[in-house]
Amino acid sequence: MNVFLHEVRTQQLVFWRSREAALFIFLFPLLLFVLLGSIYNGTIYGVPAPQALLAGLIGYGCANTAFAGLAIQLVVRRELGILKRLRATPLPARTYVAATLTSTLIVFVIQTIALFVIGRIFYGTPFPSAIGSLILAIVLGALGFAALGVAAASLIRSAEGSSAVVNFILLPMAFLTGSFGPTRHYPAFLRAIGDVLPLKYFIEIMNAVYLRGHAIWTKPAAIGVLAAWGATGLVVAALKFRWEPHEG
Repeated sequence: MNVFLHEVRTQQLVFWRSREAALFIFLFPLLLFVLLGSIYNGTIYGVPAPQALLAGLIGYGCANTAFAGLAIQLVVRRELGILKRLRATPLPARTYVAATLTSTLIVFVIQTIALFVIGRIFYGTPFPSAIGSLILAIVLGALGFAALGVAAASLIRSAEGSSAVVNFILLPMAFLTGSFGPTRHYPAFLRAIGDVLPLKYFIEIMNAVYLRGHAIWTKPAAIGVLAAWGATGLVVAALKFRWEPHEG
């Protein structure tokens, strides 16, 4: 346990000391919320627009932190030989993986709290009422997208292209699934694409839990789809993940 906690602390120090990580992974969703909250007015989904945007941007923050941030981090560390060197140390691989995932969850939890505080201060959005379901949703979303992040890292071959690849996936997914506003006016083929993406179902859960105050169990289909995406990511990661850098 001491080794695990020490590694979590190390992962946190590495993250927060990286200005790029702190800006693009942690702060960017917060800045987007302030920007979009000042643009949208009226109601969305029957609630004040900033409140609906807050739920959507928690979804974006989850994908940005647990999927994109983790994938880029793992690819860079692998191609620099850091993961290979770690495998040669007494630190067990499972402890390193668990500490990395825990650190990612911590960042997302802090980011979610910050979004709620900013929403309250700037737009008067309410704090969540279904706290237990919110916690479960955050953990489920973070684990699902982290699994997809590890899978993506397994398939990306170069550190130089990692950011471009994950953002090519992340940003269209965020637009198509409602992270930045409703998608009902999108063309039907774009909505159809969004309907198969995991972020749509995490946002659906967040809308139910935060906007309606419902228990997470009221969205079993969304939970199932998100879990299926996470399981797929785990399978790909188990088959393809490597600790050594690619040659050539």
